[in-house]
Amino acid sequence: MIAKISSGKSTAGLIRYLFDTEKAKGHTDPHLVGSWDGFAPDPGRADDPDAVRKLLVADLDLHVKQADRLVRAPEKHVWHCSVRAAESDRILTDEQWAHVARRVVHATGIAPEGDPDGCRWVAVRHAPDHIHIAATTVRADLRTARHWNDYLTADRELAAVEKHYGLHQVVRGDRTAAKRPTRAEQEKAKRAGHQKTPRERLRAAARTAVAAATSTEEFLTLLENTDGVLVDVKRFPSGDIRGYTLALEGDTNSGAEPIWYSGSKLSPDLSWPRISERLTGTTATAAPWQDAITAIEDIPRALTNDGAPAAQAHITALGETLDALPLLTSAPYRQELRQAAAAFERASRSRVHAENHHAARLRGAVRAMLRTPPPNSPDGTLLALLLDTIVLATAAALRWHDLHHHDQQVNATRAALTHLHVAADQAATTALATVKRAGPTSTVVRLRYERVVRMVLPEHADTILNAADWEALAATLARADTRGRDPVEVLRAAAQRPLDDARYPARLLAWRIQQTTHTAQTPRTTPPAPHPTPSLAPQPGGPRTRH
Repeated sequence: MIAKISSGKSTAGLIRYLFDTEKAKGHTDPHLVGSWDGFAPDPGRADDPDAVRKLLVADLDLHVKQADRLVRAPEKHVWHCSVRAAESDRILTDEQWAHVARRVVHATGIAPEGDPDGCRWVAVRHAPDHIHIAATTVRADLRTARHWNDYLTADRELAAVEKHYGLHQVVRGDRTAAKRPTRAEQEKAKRAGHQKTPRERLRAAARTAVAAATSTEEFLTLLENTDGVLVDVKRFPSGDIRGYTLALEGDTNSGAEPIWYSGSKLSPDLSWPRISERLTGTTATAAPWQDAITAIEDIPRALTNDGAPAAQAHITALGETLDALPLLTSAPYRQELRQAAAAFERASRSRVHAENHHAARLRGAVRAMLRTPPPNSPDGTLLALLLDTIVLATAAALRWHDLHHHDQQVNATRAALTHLHVAADQAATTALATVKRAGPTSTVVRLRYERVVRMVLPEHADTILNAADWEALAATLARADTRGRDPVEVLRAAAQRPLDDARYPARLLAWRIQQTTHTAQTPRTTPPAPHPTPSLAPQPGGPRTRH
């Protein structure tokens, strides 16, 4: 069940709408199912509905009129709450809907159970799947009802109602979601020929800048150099930065002025304090691609063994990694990776406050990756390993959110995994073809490496040996063998890192062995000093960087 709450000034206007069967669509049989005392007049069951409607309005407004004479009535004294069941739910009876209404007005403080001075209210049902609760917020003692946070309290109560009646349990948020575009924003974007609203486009630009920046100053510089983005920096009298706002060129109000959005209005984690915290203390790295993979491989362990603030930090950094991935990959993978990043945006934060220093290594590696050419990997195994490793970390994030009952984050992570699987499989196709070409052809040779797999990984052996990519792993073991490395030790070393969540353990092991061999033969060198403002790749449908 979902509640929608609003306020207004006219009791008569709301009641007229609720009992209208001519102009309002779907109002087939409006009638009362409950009221403050159980005896309220029902226009929907009266011979003269207009006259009875006036009586109902007068009864609801009684205490409002009394308070108005004492100059104590609030201007917006009408409280309106609609409660809608899911499409899959069974049809509730009038008595059951009345029970729902009483629970909602009690939970929100409109009419607490057992309080003789509670507000006057009625519940109107004019369709099978929902009711409207109309109340006036002046109590019988002429005080205004205390109904702050009524949406949250109603939402919690409806979650209990769903369990009580065995109804569909709605996925509920934790107030950490980014604000959704309004209908007006969506219509305006559509008229301008854009799929995304300015709010969404600016959010994407800001998230990409956070993922790429090494300091708050560079974050602002990146945004200032992004095509179509206007930046207004707010400062204290001392000159220190206290915040920022963004606008899109051409997105103006009725006065032809830019429409500005503060970082916190774009997303809770894009406020200036949050960004400053995330960009403090990143760890420098000399081999960013390998270090990023190692840090991501450690995320499943960290989510299992570390505390919640540290776990949230790793998930936040994983989200920043996904934001950066479209800038690090070639065209065939970008669309899926952009969609994965957009989906995981909701999963990258929760009510748990992140202790961001725990993820400093990954942040530093990702930022260095944007400034350092990737190591030579003609067979494509480096990208394949990175993506398969990210898939494992994202699966671990899904488990962590599920364990902590972060319902919206669970759904967002599942959506991100869908896109990541596609991108990872695309990268694997290229890499597997290259690796297999150098594979062993002798049955005797393959049997030798089969015995190695059964000895080192008996619990995964059948899955690995029956997979289509087993041949690539055998080829990789053979290559290591010809270079004087013991296949048993090579496989054992690759299997020390997480493997249980791997969809295709054979290919993941092959990537790990390939990169271990490459790293062992390639000495680490210190990368060149990073450019102060790295170029951000153009984003279709969003702002583009000036060149």
